[in-house]
Amino acid sequence: MRLARSFWRKAIVTAVAAAAFVLLYQVTIFDSRYTTRQAVRTEAVLPAPGARLAFEATAYCKGLTTFSGVAVQSGIAASDPTLLPIGSLVEIDSLDARYDGIYAILDTGPAIQGREVDIYMWSCNDALKFGRQSVYVTVLRLGWNPRAMRPGFLDRLFRRPASEPMPLPSRPLPQLPSVGGPDK
Repeated sequence: MRLARSFWRKAIVTAVAAAAFVLLYQVTIFDSRYTTRQAVRTEAVLPAPGARLAFEATAYCKGLTTFSGVAVQSGIAASDPTLLPIGSLVEIDSLDARYDGIYAILDTGPAIQGREVDIYMWSCNDALKFGRQSVYVTVLRLGWNPRAMRPGFLDRLFRRPASEPMPLPSRPLPQLPSVGGPDK
């Protein structure tokens, strides 16, 4: 009965109820399919440069520009950016030798998830004939980073230690202090 007589108590209870409703309204409850999909995505590990992996390949022919902003052209492929980031270079070995070669991953697609790659072809008839194939993809570079490349011949021959990172071309080499001090 105390609540019914006091205006301020009614206002406070109403404000608390409204705040609780707003906070509970914005809570998101994920269903099991969404949670499973996120768990699979977080477990995906980026392949190392030089790795040869089995992929499924399809072909596409539509569109004017890629996700990266480059005009579509031969030598471009689309992939899942969580597995092969934009800017990656891959070598594709397919069943048909016409489609073997080096491709730049410059596009993504909503249907491309996991170990799938979508090769751009100028002719839609060729894309339909290509269909879905099992291919081997050799990762040459991950993303735009020039240092994320497969080790070259000399690097493998002399086995440069990983603890000494090579400076990027845009950075100057570190200056070593002189033995006699700054005056000499």
